[in-house]
Amino acid sequence: MLMVRFIFLLALFISAQAHAAAPPTPSVMGKAWIVGDLTSGQVLVAQGADERFEPASLTKLMTAYLVFAALRDKKLTLEQQVPVSVRAWRAPGSRMFIEPRRPVTVEELIKGMEIQSGNDACIALAEAVAGSEDVFVQLMNREAQRLGMKNTRFVNATGLPDAQHYSTARDLYTLAAALIRDFPDDYARYYAIKEYRYNNITQPNRNRLLWLDPTADGVKTGHTEAAGFCLIASAKRGPRRLLSVLLGSTSEATRAQESLKLLNWGYQFYDAVKLFGKGEVVRTLDVWKGASRTLKAGATADVYVTVPKGEAGKLKADTVSQQPLLAPVAQGERVGTLRVSLEGKPVAEYPLVALEAVGPAGLIGRAWDTLRLWIK
Repeated sequence: MLMVRFIFLLALFISAQAHAAAPPTPSVMGKAWIVGDLTSGQVLVAQGADERFEPASLTKLMTAYLVFAALRDKKLTLEQQVPVSVRAWRAPGSRMFIEPRRPVTVEELIKGMEIQSGNDACIALAEAVAGSEDVFVQLMNREAQRLGMKNTRFVNATGLPDAQHYSTARDLYTLAAALIRDFPDDYARYYAIKEYRYNNITQPNRNRLLWLDPTADGVKTGHTEAAGFCLIASAKRGPRRLLSVLLGSTSEATRAQESLKLLNWGYQFYDAVKLFGKGEVVRTLDVWKGASRTLKAGATADVYVTVPKGEAGKLKADTVSQQPLLAPVAQGERVGTLRVSLEGKPVAEYPLVALEAVGPAGLIGRAWDTLRLWIK
């Protein structure tokens, strides 16, 4: 009996050791949520992430994305005066209190949209970009498709309730990650501001996480009766940035606390490991019919992988390249894939590009390699 009990306890110990690398899933008060590491691009854990929900004012991230794109493309300027239409002035819900016959600058509208969550600001910006909110919504849906938001449909620029207006935690994560990646200066400029005053009315940012965690710098809150209390949150600690999306929580305070729980969980249980630097040689590849017999291949950006704490030593990186690789090869041309695994399980893949150009060989060199390939 003692021997049987010993074997049973030993089996439990071995089982616990085998699963020690898997962090415990956090318990979160919300209908759906997701958290990931933008440093590596990896999602760490999610629940209900592909279920459709009303996104409420989280919609305003897509409105902001298109406004920032218009600024980048010189279709708008921050100083540009925007007329206030009656439609914008009469917008229901949260407002920044713009008024007809009193033009407002694009920058004031951005602050009113992001800090005060003003629906009136969103409509004014939509009209400035596309002429009307209806046309702007078409741009929103087109951009959602381009970004890979497969379960999202917009019918307005504000997030006001509509049965045909929906998204998912995963899609909203994709959108927020794209906004931070594609418009880092705009993100840094607006999303951590704690309050804004317009028309002699000061309103606080509804994102309480900005007061709870000094490393938090965004992103956006949302609330309707159907959606519950929602928050997309991001924090940067050292070189790492984590992003979370929480939908359907129970109160303003709870959505902030639960979002902080998700971010802390990601920092506590995971490390981001830098495998290769931008431009660093990952592998030297053979080249056929080229002026050079080899070329150096590497990554277009720093390559990070996020793994459970203490598991970095178990990572394995393999490269898969085009074979045969024929010259000419342009610098920056994709020539392979870096595949990273942890204990035999795939973790991530990254493109490998040529770090140098290889021109064609002469007539004799090309003929010789043709013969070698034929024999091979």
